[in-house]
Amino acid sequence: MTGALAGLTVVEMAAIGPVPLAGQLLADQGARVIVLDRKSGERDTSDVSRRNKQSVALNLKNPDGVAAAGRIIDRADILIEGFRPGVMEKLGLGPEQCHVSNPGLIFGRMTGWGQTGPLAQTAGHDLNYLSITGALHAIGRDGEPPIPPLNLVADYGGGAMFLLFGVLSALHERNQSGRGQVVDVAMSEGVSAMMSLFHSFSAKGRWQVGRERNLLDGGAPFYRCYETADGESISVGALEPQFFAELVQLAGIAASDCDTRDAPGNWPELHKRYEAVFKSKSRDQWVEIFNGSDACVAPVLSLDEVEAHPQNQARGTFIRQADVMQAAPAPRFDRTPAATPQLPLAPGESTEQVLQELGFDASQIASMRNDGALT
Repeated sequence: MTGALAGLTVVEMAAIGPVPLAGQLLADQGARVIVLDRKSGERDTSDVSRRNKQSVALNLKNPDGVAAAGRIIDRADILIEGFRPGVMEKLGLGPEQCHVSNPGLIFGRMTGWGQTGPLAQTAGHDLNYLSITGALHAIGRDGEPPIPPLNLVADYGGGAMFLLFGVLSALHERNQSGRGQVVDVAMSEGVSAMMSLFHSFSAKGRWQVGRERNLLDGGAPFYRCYETADGESISVGALEPQFFAELVQLAGIAASDCDTRDAPGNWPELHKRYEAVFKSKSRDQWVEIFNGSDACVAPVLSLDEVEAHPQNQARGTFIRQADVMQAAPAPRFDRTPAATPQLPLAPGESTEQVLQELGFDASQIASMRNDGALT
């Protein structure tokens, strides 16, 4: 592997959601990521989160399977897992056990609620974790229940991104101390950290409780989406006065709005007028009108349209492998660029290779398979 993280070894305990994404992003940048799967399976080239990774299938209820997992973890710099608190300890692979033989291991623990607290042992998903942060309450239409923002905010924003931030911070600290540590990542806390701007707004009296009443929640007529004549949508984000002035000029909106737009009392009336304005032309007509301008207008594209957008094409934002569209590795590095991603392997496909590297011979591997330690 090439990339900024080449030479780094990561063990990923098979999971769903933010842990596989974090592993994918590490692997994209050159880390060797070994997934410890529960059982072997068929190759799925559409499982993008498995690209660039190896996979070993072990029975962690079998002592030999646990021992093999321990030997793999002993060679790792980072371990990432997303089980409920205590599960790794019950398997014999908790941080205290792993640090005996690998004291430099960074042990990244990903949960929704964190390792402690009254909810620590309770099940949940992105929407539940998001709901206790104040963020979900602010998303959606006024007078209606909040809208799930896919699973991008808690799972991937507060989860995967903070897991990456945490383990790479601990890795940096290890350069000074030589010691590993446990990184306790709670998706709800990651989202709460991401809400710092809104905490500031609230402290200054600039945030109303309720949806579509504020600057960034769809309340401001110059920061929201509008339906177009063809039933599609455009996004308008003309926050700064100079950008709004350009929007007004190109859209044929009254120039006097530049002086009155910031008063929330004017917003309902402006909404109605702007809805009529933007519904007068198709999405693509508006794109042509605003092309190259600083009016901060962009088309709202569906997933099957994004690949053809000129900006995405120019940047190579999306690639295709086995005819599966997916994002190219990000971010970009000028000296240590990421390699073209390798196709996802099947669960368990790397089992023999990895075990042989650890010193297991063919007879030992066959015996482990017969005993059910390998799945």
